[in-house]
This record gives sequence, structure tokens and C-alpha cells, in this order.
Amino acid sequence: MSKFIATSAIRGAHGVVKDAEELLAQTIAEKGENTKIGFPNTAYWLPVIYGLTGHKVETLKDLKWPLEYARSLLPPVPKEKLWLPYLGETLDSGTATLFAEEAIEGLRFIRSEQPEKRNGFVCNGPIDDVQMRSWGIQMVDGRMPGFAAIVGAAKSNEVAVKIVRELQSKGLLVFLSGNVKGRSIIDQLLESGIELGYATFTVPFGTDTISAIYALGYATRAAFSFGGFTPGNARDVLLYNKFRCFAFALALGQVDDLKYATAAGAITYGFPVIADTLIPNVLPVGITRYEHVVSLPFDDIAGKDDLERAERLVQRCIEIRGVKVKVKKINIPVAYGPAFEGEVVRKANLSHEFGGKGGMCFELLQMKDMDEVQDGKIEVVGPDVDTLPLGNHPLAITVSVAGRKMQKDFEPVLERQIHHFVNGAEGIQHMGQRDITWIRFNKDSVAKGFRIKNLGDILHAKLQDDFGAIVDKVQVTLYTEKGKVAELLAKAREIYSERNVRAAGLTDESVDTYYSCTLCQSFAPTHVCVINPERVGLCGAYNWLDCRASFEINPRGPNQPVPKGAQVDTNKGEWDNVNKFVFDNTQMTHKRMTLYSLMDAPMTTCGCCECVMVLIPEANGVMIVSRDDYSMTPCGMTFTSLMGMVGGGQQTPGMMGHGKYYITSKKFIPAEGGLRRVVWMSSNLKEELTEDLKAVCERLGEPDLLDKIADEKVATTVEELMPFLETKGHPALTMPPLL
Repeated sequence: MSKFIATSAIRGAHGVVKDAEELLAQTIAEKGENTKIGFPNTAYWLPVIYGLTGHKVETLKDLKWPLEYARSLLPPVPKEKLWLPYLGETLDSGTATLFAEEAIEGLRFIRSEQPEKRNGFVCNGPIDDVQMRSWGIQMVDGRMPGFAAIVGAAKSNEVAVKIVRELQSKGLLVFLSGNVKGRSIIDQLLESGIELGYATFTVPFGTDTISAIYALGYATRAAFSFGGFTPGNARDVLLYNKFRCFAFALALGQVDDLKYATAAGAITYGFPVIADTLIPNVLPVGITRYEHVVSLPFDDIAGKDDLERAERLVQRCIEIRGVKVKVKKINIPVAYGPAFEGEVVRKANLSHEFGGKGGMCFELLQMKDMDEVQDGKIEVVGPDVDTLPLGNHPLAITVSVAGRKMQKDFEPVLERQIHHFVNGAEGIQHMGQRDITWIRFNKDSVAKGFRIKNLGDILHAKLQDDFGAIVDKVQVTLYTEKGKVAELLAKAREIYSERNVRAAGLTDESVDTYYSCTLCQSFAPTHVCVINPERVGLCGAYNWLDCRASFEINPRGPNQPVPKGAQVDTNKGEWDNVNKFVFDNTQMTHKRMTLYSLMDAPMTTCGCCECVMVLIPEANGVMIVSRDDYSMTPCGMTFTSLMGMVGGGQQTPGMMGHGKYYITSKKFIPAEGGLRRVVWMSSNLKEELTEDLKAVCERLGEPDLLDKIADEKVATTVEELMPFLETKGHPALTMPPLL
């Protein structure tokens, strides 16, 4: 253990703890010790303190003990001649630093100093709980293999952009904080016109080192939400992050005492620290999986220019943390990766667009015989963007696939992937599917050489890479001539209609095998989804056909066939083989699982669910809250609080996570009475599913049922809910008791 690192980290910890104590005393003097404190849009108070100690910080008074505890962790600042052969005192100082930094950021919110404003740009501050969960499915399926916490500033703006683009292209979530002599990587990226925020996986916390604490708060909350660990069990939280949360810190520029102290806190979580300047290395394996602190001096990577060195720096970070990157290099003139999936091409940056309002754009994937498909052939029939004027143009994307294991039912499964595949290109925005597709090209991407033909390059590469087990050949033809696009669109709509009829006939009774989804077990080991034709997975991303295709692609993967076996209970949806599979695949935690009931052995829940359904005893009904709903609900908890109770692979009768489209299924909790039991629903869900829900109401013979279901605009408490239900005459009030 380097005496320099130990001395600097301990000295930095003493300084930040002192700053936190002084700021707390000052804030109490100004506002009183009963003043509320906490990060906005999260139900985990100050998450690092809560996660490692179990102590809830709800008022300024509650913050006194964590800082006293932080002070008790601090060893004396060692003399320069002292050599420490172990990490213990340094790690204690790192933990004290994290507590102090979180306290300071919480106090800054009270003092209206957070989120930080920087030359008109508002930094993000802590990640809200809803966004954390919206990334859940990408974390568990490997598209988001981990996160990088960058602290400081790069050698130049160009190097800053290169480092972030390299991280994005690997699918990594990027957290930004810190500065060097007042200049932050956040400044460098904004000056370079880089879009920052949730949509691009680049989250600017703030321009001082202290704001890096939000990255550790995110990691702590992941252990609660996805791992199901109890706050206060520090050992489990830290080991979870060491082995399951693939993160690292990248220190750019000069490393001062506070950065050393913060780095010691990151190491406590099992996250290595890589620096682009010459600092002492800490190499033994122990707290992190591989090296602890690694210096990879930017100017010492001989024989390469700055951008090549930046690429090597990122690659070394990935090697040291052991991040498993799934993104395949695609030969297109712009960066590619899941980080660009949420990118928005605004009007000011728009070059060309296809579809959307007043436009015509569709995509169609069809299975063909082997001799009908020429693998790798990509053709544009009509002009490409280099000869098309700016504006809206028609576009038809037709994909022909062939494979010995390909099946007709897989067509829509593969076709739906076009959205994700195209969106992965930097500066290309894709929305919708089928005949409501809307694609926009950014001016910068077109200037770099991106063409319509490159859409075909992406689809060929990704279909072969992701679906190689069932797809042997891929051919893509793209049409831009209006008359031809209109002609093909009419034929495509006939095919869409045929698929709708075929899918509608797929019921639970028509199959003898369901499929599992254990993707989320990387985060919630006792959770398993059993997916049937009439119920999507609770994340909403996988249906029965998706899982069947996935099994064909990867017979050893997370989607395994589950033969139904003998039926135990028709109304509740219970089968003996399903029970056996659940028991064997949840670490022998859950003996039974019903697919149609909320009250008796419901499906387990992980942190990725789109909705949570909860019993409201007073109303003899249930409420459904969407993960995009921040409001309080009649059960007295927000979505985030509810997830703390049902997530992590738990089975909780009366509470259950589920996909939003399950609400419209004929198999929606029939054991409890189906949609008639729903007394409250988040308004965004009602709005999004309005037409489908109206159809369900008609099917039930209750055409006005939707109007009888309350939302947060009507009631956020039981006291507000009950008069509304009574006035409307909601059927749940007269149905048989749930309890």
C-alpha cells in the first residue's frame, strides 16, 4: 500500500468530514434541526448512509449521527515516513468520505445549491428511482454492462469526447463529475455540442469531486432494488457491488487529496480506480476483483496520438474491471452502441427524416427460402441522403432472412428489434414500428458519411450477431421512391393484419409449454418470470414468442421451456411442472407460483417491472401504479417505496409487479375478478392504454368501467378514493371480499 495514497486519502477524508460538520452546524443554525432533508425523487433518503448503516436521514437532526460515525472512522493523518502495508485505514477513510460527501450534497439541496447550474446548463444531481429502474432490463441483459464514474477533466475537448464516445459505444453508463483547476469534463462535452442526460447514458452530476457520491448512491440503491438486500447490511451491499455491479472510476487530470479520499470510498465498493496521470499503483487483488489503483499516464502510451491513447485508456479500464462488453463493432461512419438509443434529433440539427407526421415510412421483415436470400446484399432503390434534399421523404425498409431454424412466428419478434438496432447509431433517431415508423438523421451524422444504406449495414450485422442461431442469411433492400414505397406499404399492411389474426389466436390453452425468463437473476437470484401467451414478462420487454425465439437462438440461455404439466387450479393458473420449475430455479425459495392470482402465490417481482399492483382492503379492490408515476398512491407509498417491499425476487400475496399490457389480457387476475377489481390506476397508464382498456370494458359488459377507476388526479389517499368510488358505483365495492 503506497504511503502517498494512504496519507493523501486520510488527509482528504479529514478535510471533507470537517467541511460537512461545519455545513451541518451552519444549516441547523439557519433552518433548525427539524428541517427535512433528502434527495428528490428517491425513497432511499441519503442512500449510501442508509445502505451501509440502515440509518434513515429524514431531518437535519438525523444527520448528526452519521457524521459522528464518519469522524470515528478517521485514523490520524500519518506522517510522511509511515508506510502502511494494508488498506484498512485508507478504506475506513474512504467510507467516512462518502458519508461526509452525501451529507454535504443533502445539505446543498436544503440550501438551494443543488442541482448545480453551469453556464445556463442544469446538472443532473442524483438519479431518480424511476430512471434507475427504467435502466434495469438493460443492466440485466448485458446491453448496459456497467458504469464508469469519470472525475476531473480530459487533456482536451477532443479527448473528452473520444473517451465518452468510446464508453458509450461499449454500452456503459457514464457518470460525470469533478474538475481540474476549475475546468470539468462536463464543460468540455457541452462546449463540443454533446447531448448530456438520461437519454444518452451520460449523466452530469456536478463539477466538483463531492458530486461523485451520486454514483455510489446509485450503486447502493441497485443492491436494494435488484438484489433485494436490506439496508444496513453493509457486507451484502458491498459484496453485491463487487461481484454484480461492474463499475470503475476514471480520474482525469491532477489527483488531489479529496479525489484520493473519494477513490478510497469507490474501492470499498469493489470499484477500481484508473488514472490518466502518474500516481502510485495499488495492484494486489483483494477488495476489487483485480487491481485497485492503476496509473495509465496519458502521455506515456508511446507511439499513439491523443485519440488513440484515449481509446486505449478506455480499453484498459474495461480490462481492469472485467466488464463483459457485448456490442459488436459495426462498419458505419458514426459511433454505435445502446447509449445512443435514447438520443433525440431536434429540428435545429435535423438533416433528413422519414415517416412521422405527414410522412410515409414502414419496416417489414419476412422469412424466405435459402436460395431467395443473398446474405450481405444491401441495396438502396432510389436516391440516398447525399442526393436527397433536406426534409421528409418516404422510406421502406424490407428485410429478408433465411435460416434452417427460422420460423414464421419469429418474423415479428425479429422485426421489433429493428427499433433497437437502428437507434444504436449515433445521431439516428428511430420511433415506432411497422407502418408508423419515424426515422430522423442528424446533420452531423450525415456530414460524417452516414447514409440510408448504413441502416442495412446495421440490420445485417445485428441480426446475424444477435440471432445467428436461427438466421443464416440477411438481405436488406431500402426504397426511397414514393410510388414504390406506397405500393409496398399496401402489401405490408396485409401481412401485418395476417400476423394480428395469428397472434390473437395464441392463448394459454393452445400451448402445452410456457417459457421462463431468468435474465434478472443476475441481480435478483430468487426471481423468475414464467411467461405464457396471454401474459408478458413483468418488464414488458419479453412475450411468449420472444422467449420461444430466444430459446431457439440460445438453448442454454435465460428463456427455457417450462412444460405446464398437470393443472392444479384452473382459476388461479397453477400447474405442477411450473411449481417444480419455480422451486428448482429460485434457490428452492418459492414452492408455488400461480399465474392468474394476486392473492395466492403470485409471480415473484424484481426491480425491472413496469407496474406494481397492490391490494386496497378498504376498497375491496386493487390499485396499479406505473414506474413512471412519481405521485403518492392510496396505499400510502410511492412506486419506489413499493418496490422496496416487493422487489428483489420476493413473492408477496396482495402485491405484485407486472407488465403494463398484462392489464388488457383476458388472464388479468381472473381469480380476483379481473379489471373489475381495479379501483385506482396511474393516469399515464390510463392514457396510454385507453383504447385497449375500453375494448376490455366492452368485453366485460362494463363500458363505463374506465371512468369509475380513479387516478392520482382524483385521489392519493384512501380517504379521497372511497367517496369517488361510491359516487361512481364501482363494482369492486359489491364484489366478494378479497380478505
